[in-house]
Formats: sequence, C-alpha cells, structure tokens
Amino acid sequence: MTIHPFMIANGWRTGAGEAFSSIDPSTGREVARIGGAGAADVDDAVAAARAALADPAWSGLKCHERAAYLFRIAELMGGRLDELARVQMEDNGKTFAECRSQAASAAATFRYYGAVCETFESEMNTQRGPSVTMTVYEPVGVVAAITPWNSPLTLEAQKLAPILAAGNTVVLKPSEVTPRVALEYARLAIEAGLPAGVVNVVTGAADVGRALVDHPDIDMVSFTGGTASGRAIAKACGTRLRPVVLELGGKSPHVVFADADLERARTTVASGIFSGGGQSCVAGSRIFVEASIHDAFLEAICASTQAYSMGPPEDAAATLGPMVSFQHRDHVASAVEAARAEGGKVLTGGAIPTEGALGAGAYYPATVIAGLGNEARVAQQEIFGPVAVVLPFRDEADLVAQANDTEFGLAAGIWTRDFAKAWRVARAIRAGTVWINTYKETSISTPFGGFKQSGLGREKGQTGMRTYMEPKGLYWHVG
Repeated sequence: MTIHPFMIANGWRTGAGEAFSSIDPSTGREVARIGGAGAADVDDAVAAARAALADPAWSGLKCHERAAYLFRIAELMGGRLDELARVQMEDNGKTFAECRSQAASAAATFRYYGAVCETFESEMNTQRGPSVTMTVYEPVGVVAAITPWNSPLTLEAQKLAPILAAGNTVVLKPSEVTPRVALEYARLAIEAGLPAGVVNVVTGAADVGRALVDHPDIDMVSFTGGTASGRAIAKACGTRLRPVVLELGGKSPHVVFADADLERARTTVASGIFSGGGQSCVAGSRIFVEASIHDAFLEAICASTQAYSMGPPEDAAATLGPMVSFQHRDHVASAVEAARAEGGKVLTGGAIPTEGALGAGAYYPATVIAGLGNEARVAQQEIFGPVAVVLPFRDEADLVAQANDTEFGLAAGIWTRDFAKAWRVARAIRAGTVWINTYKETSISTPFGGFKQSGLGREKGQTGMRTYMEPKGLYWHVG
C-alpha cells in the first residue's frame, strides 16, 4: 500500500520514522499507510515554523489580511464537508452524520476566528502618570499542537484557527490512531495559500509528540488528551518555563432533580453519555438522580439506552458506531467487568457483540450500571466509552459533595425547574462548563477548559485567541 506523506513547509515527505497503519474500526481493515516522522523531521518542521514566524510574508500581515486566510480555509472546507467527514469516519468510527456535523462545525471555527482576528483590538489604559500606556498583543511564537483521536475535525480546528489568528506558526501532531484529518488540514493550508512553514504536520507515535514537547525552539505547547500525558507535558514545559494549555480528562456529573422535566431529561441524559460512543471528554458518565425519583428514572434511562443501535458508521440508521480501536474497545469492556466485580448491576449492554458485522468491528453497546457508590472505580476513572453509572443523591448538599468528589472538573449538567437551585448548584460544582436543562451544547464563542486535573488554560472564544498571545505594555511619555 502507498505510504501517505506528511507536510513540512508546504512540501510532502514520508519521513525517517516507521510507517504505520490507519485502521477502520468498523471492519478492522487497513485504510491507509502513513509515513512516520523521525527526529530530523521534527527538527525540520520546527525550523520551518521558526523561519515562517520571522518572514514578513506572515509576520508583516495586518489582522484583516491574516483573517482572509482563515476565511479562505472555512470556504474550502464548506465545499468538501462530505469528504472530510468520510476521512474522520474511516479513522475513528463515528457515524457519518456526526462526522459531517463536526466538519461543518470545524469550518465555522475558522470563520469565527477570522472574524475575531479581523476585529481584534489593543487597549488604551487609563493614564496614571506622565505616560500614555497601551496594551498590545504579540504572537507567542512557534506552537506545538498535539491532538487526540476522538474528534480530530473539531479539536484540530479549535487549535489551528486561534493559533493562526494570533499570528503564530504551528507544528501539528495528530494522534497516530486518527492521523488523516490532520493531513487534510495540511492540504487546506496549502490550497488557501498560507506561506510555507506557517502550518506543518508531522505524523507518528508518541515519541514524535515527546520530541516536539522537548524541542528547544518550541515556544508553547497546546495539548488535548489524557490527564497522565498532560501532567508529563506540564512537567516538561515547567522545566523550560514554557506556556502550556491542557484540555484533559473528565468524569462529568449529569444531575437530575425531582422537579426536572423528566421526559426531556431522560433523552438528553442518554445522549450526553452515548452520543459519539461516549468517546468525549465531557461525556456525562456519572448520572446523579434525586432519591425520590431514582428507581423510576433509572428505568426510563434504560429504555432510552436501548434505543441506541450499533451499526456501520455509514448506515443512517446506526446511532452508535464502533469504538475507535479494538484495543480501546477491550479497555471499555474491562472497565465494565471491574464494575461487575465491585458489585455493580449491569442493567443494559455490557457485552462485546460477536455476531456478523458487529463481531468483526470494535463495537461496544450502550451500557448502564447501577448499585454502586461514587467511590467505585467506574465512577471515578474516565472510561471514555458508552458506559454510564447511575447514582442516587439525597439533597442538594449531598449532590454537590458527590459531584465534586472527583479529581476531574471539566463539565457538568443540571436538570431542574428551580432557577435559584440551578444557580446555586451551577456555581458550587467545580467544573469549567455547566449546562442547565441541556447538555453537550457547544459554542465556539464561549471559553472552554477544566478545573482540577481536567486541564490548564482555556480554549474557544476571544479568550482562546489570547491564549496564544503575549500581552505587552507600552509607555508613551507625553509629560
């Protein structure tokens, strides 16, 4: 099979590292062979980004001129949404409908940051002495962007667009499990006319990411992925006093009070964990239900769960595609078995399918577990699969204590008709995003990130662009 190259300075190469396979998890077949970067390739990518950062063809652009590139990428993406969706679908097994929605969202991200870039303003500060003072914002420099496998279309756009809008250059390293979307972004950058070296993509295993993080000419690291890897990256960046933004794991509480709209809640709570196969950092995997309605709502959520049907991602009737890989499928299955061993009751799902097309792919069914407390491993450890644990709570104080009893703090959901209660609980839960009477809504204009072990810094919104900039104070003497 032909080896697909990666891109440095608008040129393509197969690299000095070991080539690897992209596997379609719905069938187990190889869909592409991807070139692997070696240490010299990483050096070349960083050097290309450093040269482009100093080139007036990029550094000399005014904001509206830089924005034009982002608008052009958005336009190009809009013309090939189906193509981009299919690439992601073949790499990670999400349904085609979800992939196409994410492709449209990614295009909108570039459009949004084009607008933010074009309208971005410096600040005139209140004069407190003989000088007029201003705050201006400079690009942080060469950014290493390292992305995960679950939603490369949106997550890579959420890094590339603000990094470029802020005037930086970038070396993107995608997950080796889903490398092909990043190669599509490389093609889009070239087609949009970006100067050589502004966007570079290197593919390969974890050693490529480590080489980027440790590279002396990287000015900042932006990472989305697991908490253990995030800690290691933070440690490496701390040694070099290098800024870092980390979007890490979650074990998000999804809370249902007795006074909620229970019909709406049950369908949205199910979607909050099972959409995308639960392979989402904000998946509402801990479902807390007020004790007075616990049994009835548990029955309702099981009924909603059974509506999630596994099938090939291109099948319009399928609502649950395969896990991203067979290895990850087995990890999810082992977590469910550990919950059984702790005394958990698997009420629906909980078994790897073995028949027909489902048996040939990395499928795992939507699964609901009850009968455990919040201290159980299945309630504390991120599974990153379609596995929900349902937990009762007595009252508001008990709920807040249990919801915050986790090392994570990425997201939460609250269902109640009581405005004051919603306000109190939303403020009391230690999470970067809280949804009230909804879940998993996204907005590129709203900052996103986590508390505690769920990360450092914020992405999205105007804040997400300033994440990749350094503020500079100017004093202009007028006395």
